[in-house]
Amino acid sequence: MIQAGIIGGAGYTAGELIRILLRHPEVNLNFIYSTSQAGKAVTKIHQDMLGETNLQFSGEINSEVDVVFLCLGHGNSIKFLEENTFSETTKIVDLSSDFRISDESHSFVYGLPEFKKEEIQKANFIANPGCFATAITLAILPLASEKLLKDEVHINAVTGATGAGTSLSETTHFSWRDNNFSAYKAFEHQHLAEIKQSVKNLQEDFSSSINFIPNRGNFSRGIHCTAYTNFSGSLEEAQQLYQDYYKDAAFTFVVEEELHLKQVVNTNKCLIRLQTFGDKLLITSVLDNLLKGASGQAVHNMNLMFGFEEALGLKLKANYF
Repeated sequence: MIQAGIIGGAGYTAGELIRILLRHPEVNLNFIYSTSQAGKAVTKIHQDMLGETNLQFSGEINSEVDVVFLCLGHGNSIKFLEENTFSETTKIVDLSSDFRISDESHSFVYGLPEFKKEEIQKANFIANPGCFATAITLAILPLASEKLLKDEVHINAVTGATGAGTSLSETTHFSWRDNNFSAYKAFEHQHLAEIKQSVKNLQEDFSSSINFIPNRGNFSRGIHCTAYTNFSGSLEEAQQLYQDYYKDAAFTFVVEEELHLKQVVNTNKCLIRLQTFGDKLLITSVLDNLLKGASGQAVHNMNLMFGFEEALGLKLKANYF
């Protein structure tokens, strides 16, 4: 059994991690670090875990754990690792955006298991993908793998309120979000950089635009993404391409049914549906932004790093009604 620690334990992604790791048969949750909640019971913040754990938030870290998950705000993981050290054998999974773009300053592997599985299995440091980036990248990677992205890609995706984290802002208050819908960061969302990086890894000559319009939905969790681009093949050819690409994927499935969020919320699945309209291929993908888009994917990466079965601890059931 491995020892795990969580840094930044009070947020949504940390809450999901705690829930998963408490039930994981190969993990002991050694500590949950939080400067704002140190000394308090975990159930004071994550109240759905009442009766399930007696753990308290800690103001100290154990540098000898086998794996640590960084659930810090974007820009804070780099700072934390500059100020704190772990043992040479400690593996790190960072859920922020700090290490997602590859460069010579770090050795973090981009943690999208359907794309980088072999590299993840050998890695010590993982940069967990963003939630929008996961939904969108999984929607178009099979095309890039066969150099079939020949034109611009147009994407419209909607995320739930938990995608903004626990900090309050004008657009996260219930009175603003309820019965409301809005677009934001059109063509400029921060996840575009990692999406383009993944596409270029497979199709180096791709130079067309990826046009992404993100939207805020008036629901708590989930991402519904539609993407379309020019495609010269048939629907059957597209389905075969996607089925082949994801044939060994533990959590990504290509289906023929119409997609909606209740199929994936509270699971670690991504579902993908394909449709053709003339010379356009429409790809729909749905996932839970807090699980497949964050904490569930982080545990999937941990399973790969430690040689566990990929789905261990992650066979979660959707709340369909």
